[in-house]
This record gives sequence, C-alpha cells and structure tokens, in this order.
Amino acid sequence: MAFGRLERTRAPQPMSDINMTPLIDVMLVLLVIFMITAPLMTASLKLDLPKADAPAVTEATPAFIALALAADGASYLGEEKILPTQMAARLADKARQMPDAEVQLRADRAVPYGRVAELIGQLQKVGLNRIAFVAEPGGVAASAAP
Repeated sequence: MAFGRLERTRAPQPMSDINMTPLIDVMLVLLVIFMITAPLMTASLKLDLPKADAPAVTEATPAFIALALAADGASYLGEEKILPTQMAARLADKARQMPDAEVQLRADRAVPYGRVAELIGQLQKVGLNRIAFVAEPGGVAASAAP
C-alpha cells in the first residue's frame, strides 16, 4: 500500500551567472558624474570676461602665451600668478623663447582700461605685437549712447 511517492523533488539550481544590471547602473552613474565635473576642473582661474558678438574661431593657434588680468589686480602668465615687478622680465623671457607667439589676453570686466593699456604697452616693448583679446561668445554688442 503506497501512501505517496518516494521520489524526491529537485531543489532549484543556484544561478551561476553574474547579474550585470547593478554593475551597468553604477558605471552609467559614474560616467554622468565625470561628464559633469570634467569641464569644471579645466578652468582654475575665474574671470568675468566681457561678451562679444563674434563668430567662434575655428583654427587653433599653434603657439600662444596666455595672459590674464583678474578683477583683484592680480596678473597671471598661464596659470602662474606673477607680481607686477616680475612682469616685464617674464614677458621678455617669453618673447625670446617664442618671438612669433600670439598673446591671448583675458582681462576681467572689472579691470580698468588703464591697466589693460599698460600691459599692452609692456607687451609691445618686449616685441610681442600679436595680441588677441579673449571674450565670452554670445554677447550682444553694446549700442552707442546717443
């Protein structure tokens, strides 16, 4: 007399595959974080550049000297802060190293015009005559007062 079966049911087999969904989710979140933070890490010097309504430059200048004037009166040659007493000597060294280089001048909107004019005079004195003024694209040209 048999009251039931004597067969054992098979237990479910453990899954041997790795679940890729959480891994992909984490990778996508990291990708978004890097995409957002990468442009913020490139500019260490914060300047309020004037806006100009001009087309963007498509050609890259091969050799240039980056020069910046901050609103607090500080001068920067590349990313290095330079004292006003060192400016003439450093510009003369750069002019000897790269005589045909273009100077890309970034001046904060709050910098007085007289300071910019003095700097242009120093540049021309050491022989750097190719000066480009860097501005933010997309500005509206100021209309002349009547």
